[in-house]
Amino acid sequence: PFNQLYFHSCPAYPDIHTAEKDGMSDTESKPDTGVPEVPVPADDTPEVLNKALSGLSSRWKNWWVRGILTLAMISFFFLIIYLGPIVLMMIVLIVQIKCFQEIITIGYSVYHSYHLPWFRTLSWYFLLCVNYFFYGETVTDYFFTLVQREEPLRILSKYHRFISFALYLTGFCMFVLSLVKKHYRLQFYMFGWTHVTLLIVVTQSHLIIHNLFEGMIWFIVPISSVICNDIMAYMFGFFFGRTPLIKLSPKKTWEGFIGGLFATIVFCLAYVMAGYRYFVCPVEFNNDLNSFQVDCEPSELFQLQDYALPSVLQSLTGWVSILYPFQIHSIALSSFASIVGPFGGFFASGFKRAFKIKDFANTIPGHGGIMDRFDCQYLMATFVNVYIASFIRGPNPTKVIQQLMALRTDQQLHIFNALKVHLIEKGLLPALEEIIA
Repeated sequence: PFNQLYFHSCPAYPDIHTAEKDGMSDTESKPDTGVPEVPVPADDTPEVLNKALSGLSSRWKNWWVRGILTLAMISFFFLIIYLGPIVLMMIVLIVQIKCFQEIITIGYSVYHSYHLPWFRTLSWYFLLCVNYFFYGETVTDYFFTLVQREEPLRILSKYHRFISFALYLTGFCMFVLSLVKKHYRLQFYMFGWTHVTLLIVVTQSHLIIHNLFEGMIWFIVPISSVICNDIMAYMFGFFFGRTPLIKLSPKKTWEGFIGGLFATIVFCLAYVMAGYRYFVCPVEFNNDLNSFQVDCEPSELFQLQDYALPSVLQSLTGWVSILYPFQIHSIALSSFASIVGPFGGFFASGFKRAFKIKDFANTIPGHGGIMDRFDCQYLMATFVNVYIASFIRGPNPTKVIQQLMALRTDQQLHIFNALKVHLIEKGLLPALEEIIA
């Protein structure tokens, strides 16, 4: 049995009886996986804050520390938005790497005790391979003209998937060669650990960048919705919370959950950035200037329209609702951020409880690690990407033309003739010929 092998091989970790003697509760002392706990990082709250808040109880001290650091992070968020899409993409990549490092470190603290080779090296190698694949696909999709103009990039683009697969196979073979007798099960367990981490972290960060290319508003609103919900749920729970919500997170309450939901919906409806091209236009690469640009004629989604309120509200208030259609969609985004998004946090809480750790790391005082702040964001990224593809975005003519230009001349002529026949059948060709003339 794996659990017996694990604990007999790791005498440095306390068993269940030792945990009970140390005063731990029954729930905390009986891990459901047989995996030893990871050492808890020391408190790294800045000394200045410790001195300033020394007279407060631990509850209020934590409240002030979290509040001050939250304001600092929100200010940094506004700063990177001001710096533009390139900086946003770089920050997403940095956050992805840090989240991966925090999760892998937890696994390595267990795996390292066996002195088995290559786990850390292979984990980072697979991260490199997966990023090469995803970002290579992004470069080909969004920088097609630039790729076709440069010979090395054109070759890499043509054989991109084959190169990616070859890189992965190299790592796969290295893993097989690293297998050590009597520890096969744990090694395959850690192999799965790495791949699940890649699925959670890299795939979702890739989707965040895809959302960003649709317009910065599709990046800002989802992320700020989760931030708003997290803050407001904490505030409502701190001051009014009485009813526990879920056992995985005992401090979460129904009062905080419901209060965060309504506050987040109001917050998203109040957004005014839908009227600014800088936020709503797709992020595109200008090949002439070799730089990103955000300029377009806003779609109907970002143009003010009249909406009739229910007759009861009209008779009572006399209001006429003038909204951007995007604000209607923002209700769906904020609802998901408030109702389903927290389950990313609950999932992370279950993961941390399995290893009896409070946070993934101690990077941000009062908040934990980067992964502790972004555990809900990754679910949000997938939802937004699916939502855009399902309800917002239609076929992109620019990408179709790019793909046609990459075809051979005979293939382009074949498509031209097929399109000509189709237009004649539809009775549109004469009008088209007049436009061309």
